[in-house]
Amino acid sequence: MEKVIPFLMFQNGKAEEAMNFYTSLIEDSEITNIIRYGANESGDEGTVMQATFTLKGQEFMCIDSHVTHQFAFTPSFSIYVTCHTENELDTLYQKLSEGGQELMPLGDYGFSKKFGWVNDKFGVSWQLDLPR
Repeated sequence: MEKVIPFLMFQNGKAEEAMNFYTSLIEDSEITNIIRYGANESGDEGTVMQATFTLKGQEFMCIDSHVTHQFAFTPSFSIYVTCHTENELDTLYQKLSEGGQELMPLGDYGFSKKFGWVNDKFGVSWQLDLPR
């Protein structure tokens, strides 16, 4: 086995928008590769056939599915982010929750100094933690 990479499947051509959004929020992050569908291929021309990006050094892979599925992302899998400051956590929570859904409002739940859980506007679930 070479490595394990979280894989995100977007629908409706949202993969590139999501990657740009995520890499703009988290420092030391970048889109590392994008392969696009061309003319006469199974996906819509210009959408993401396969892409990789990193968030704070963690590699992710994603696609724009050319098939409409009857399922989407679920909070049972989430991206867990450990923040350094309360301001960093508050800012990420606010930006990630815009157009999304709050699952656990920011608060002290006993296991950390401050914690929040959201689904972003793409449906991807994020747990944001400020450890004690």
